[in-house]
Amino acid sequence: MTRGVSVVLVGIGGYGNLYVEALLNEGQERGVKIAGAVDPDPRKCNYYDQLKTLKVPFFKSLEQFYAESKADLAVISTPIHLHAAHTCLALENGSNVLCEKPAAPTVQEAKKMIDVRNRTGKFVSIGYQWSNSTAIHKLKNDIMAGVLGRPKQFKTIILWPRTDDYYQRSSWAGRIKDDDGNWILDSVAANATAHYVHNMFYVLGDETDRSAVPAEISAELYRANPIENYDTAAIRSYTEDGTEFLFLASHATMESLNPMFHYRFENAVVVFGDPDREETNSNIVAFFDDGTKKYYGNPFEEDTRKLWIAVDAVRGQAKIPCGLEAALPQTVCVNAAQESMNPVEFPSGLVRRHEDKRLTWVEGLAEALRECYAAGRLPSEIGIDWAKSGKTIDTREYNYFAGF
Repeated sequence: MTRGVSVVLVGIGGYGNLYVEALLNEGQERGVKIAGAVDPDPRKCNYYDQLKTLKVPFFKSLEQFYAESKADLAVISTPIHLHAAHTCLALENGSNVLCEKPAAPTVQEAKKMIDVRNRTGKFVSIGYQWSNSTAIHKLKNDIMAGVLGRPKQFKTIILWPRTDDYYQRSSWAGRIKDDDGNWILDSVAANATAHYVHNMFYVLGDETDRSAVPAEISAELYRANPIENYDTAAIRSYTEDGTEFLFLASHATMESLNPMFHYRFENAVVVFGDPDREETNSNIVAFFDDGTKKYYGNPFEEDTRKLWIAVDAVRGQAKIPCGLEAALPQTVCVNAAQESMNPVEFPSGLVRRHEDKRLTWVEGLAEALRECYAAGRLPSEIGIDWAKSGKTIDTREYNYFAGF
């Protein structure tokens, strides 16, 4: 008989709804019981009434839950700046952890999580959806096996316009620190598009649960919205072996473009989301130099696979594909990016408002970032008037984010 697994859900609004829905739909048949739901305002959960009907106990804090109960697995969907504290608390109380991305705002917090995990002997999975997907694992296995040849240049672009509602949804959105001085570092690269920063490092890791490590980072960070941090990022990274990563993302465009990447290897180019190549719209495709192709699948499928992998890992029936070590390079990257350049304002003459949509956007920005993507360059390198270059940060032994 399959061993039952108890789960405490920490944060059941927002993205936490995904986990609640999955457990309500499939939990019983998979032998999973919800031991409790932790949220200061549980009524914001779309499934509050169902949880109440099932007599799932609600708790205002994780401390309150552990004072009264226990769980095999804590699923943490709280704000970024609470990830480290909640993960460490869960580990100290005997729970394994599935924590939403990113691991933590700063490198030092992520390293503390590693220390507590090692001491308690539990696991921590970081919920990067793509790193738990079959499609990405197929690609990563081919890369590790040398099928594609040596990696050369990776580039990724995402244009995801975000309205006022996005930045007003919480007290921490777009902020650098909270009112108590704790780092948040919420930004386009650290939050909404963190998956795609991370994925470039993850697929080049030399083991399934490891990522490549950045050796240096340079960044250009901009903002149009009235926030503390940046809503537009252009980041370049190099790994120790010289592979170049270029990441371009913005919340301040009128145009929307879902994640598109172009990973160049010695023997092939791997493409996803390119509007000009229809077969890549929902499929990662390797185009080999000899004219052959290989299809890996859609990385957006199986969005709850990370949950069921974690449940099976509690039973000793699965290994965690993306733990803290695999997630750490993304944190290093966004920390170093903040050190590379203080966020700068776009010229006011280019900032536009769409009042009906409550959207702030920058004229010509989408076109500029597309041009950067095509050329494999940062905005400051293609002669854009408003662009400014950031300094290069050595990240080979990057252990602490001190601020900027």
